[in-house]
Amino acid sequence: MMAVAEGTAVAAEHVDLQKDHAGLTDLFASRRYFRKFEGITGHLTRVAAVMHASGELSKDEVEILTTYVQGLSYTFRALSMKYLLTGRDAGHATTTLTMDTLESGFPVFNELLVMANDAQQADRHLSTMPGPDALKKQMVEQIISAREIPTRLQFALSQRLYYQELQRGHLFWAQNDPQILWLEGLDERRRYLVHWAVYDSQVNLPTVYLMEVEDDGRTPLARDQRRWPECQAHLMGQALGGLKLLTIARGFDEAFDDLHPKRLRRLHLGPMYSHAYTRQTGPMRDVLADARAPEGQDWALAWTDEVLESERVKEERSGWFGTVEREVFALDPFSGRGADTGATRTERAVILPERPYQVLAERNPPGFTSVTKYVVNPSGRVLRY
Repeated sequence: MMAVAEGTAVAAEHVDLQKDHAGLTDLFASRRYFRKFEGITGHLTRVAAVMHASGELSKDEVEILTTYVQGLSYTFRALSMKYLLTGRDAGHATTTLTMDTLESGFPVFNELLVMANDAQQADRHLSTMPGPDALKKQMVEQIISAREIPTRLQFALSQRLYYQELQRGHLFWAQNDPQILWLEGLDERRRYLVHWAVYDSQVNLPTVYLMEVEDDGRTPLARDQRRWPECQAHLMGQALGGLKLLTIARGFDEAFDDLHPKRLRRLHLGPMYSHAYTRQTGPMRDVLADARAPEGQDWALAWTDEVLESERVKEERSGWFGTVEREVFALDPFSGRGADTGATRTERAVILPERPYQVLAERNPPGFTSVTKYVVNPSGRVLRY
């Protein structure tokens, strides 16, 4: 019943059926939305641990992914502070989170752009704002003396807490520049794991990239003041969800003669489905509608894992007398899908609570047989099916 009530509130007040975006202007719906994502980000780290136990993620990949998921959790925490007074009269202030109700279920890309701009000015804002204790004292005085709800003071405190979260850092930003982790090799051939992440502006989803690179340059990549900045700029310029992994890897391989991408992985974290908040089409919508799950369990999160691996190396001429190595990538051999997906393999998963999973298992809709299901029980344990 709670999920149905949430859905009615959002549909009736906030969703323009002609648009993909909607503003959460109801106080309780907004707070439930942030609590939902607080739980989901916590489950994601457990899913990563399960994938590590089954050999699908290496120890380094789990640590990297956990860091990005933790950053995403901090981002939602900061936004929850910013929009803590959603729906309350706070003067001329705008307190409405805009989310993508059709494609992703996540906040729209512009929310992260504004947050990044606010982070650059967090110190200045905090230096001109009263401290939390002073604001709380003023609230008590207004309640006792004027017998009024101190909404504007509450808003001021929520904004201070928002800027404090931004000041702490370690959030998931619209762009998270490449970082490098040494794996093995010291002399002629070194192997690194390069990772970066973006909030895809086309579909409003967080996306994580991991690339294993062999380096036979004269100077180790991590210390190369010329190649490493060029490498970072190149990768960020190619971090688009619409590009195939094959396109990204080949472009990198051709741009850097002494860097050899052996494995490229892309993880799409989402979309998030919720009968109360989103309007996606397809089987998951019907599953969540039939599940009638209680508050906190009305959701499902899709997870797409694309992997491209090098199959062999060939040599090409470079200049008059030189040769360079070029990677030949293995594409999905089944039904010729490799050429379409641009990946060696693509695996899809869905993370969801027990009740929606039970309905999904009963319905068994077409296309879900090959989808891995990570089921979260009330105690937080994750089971893989």
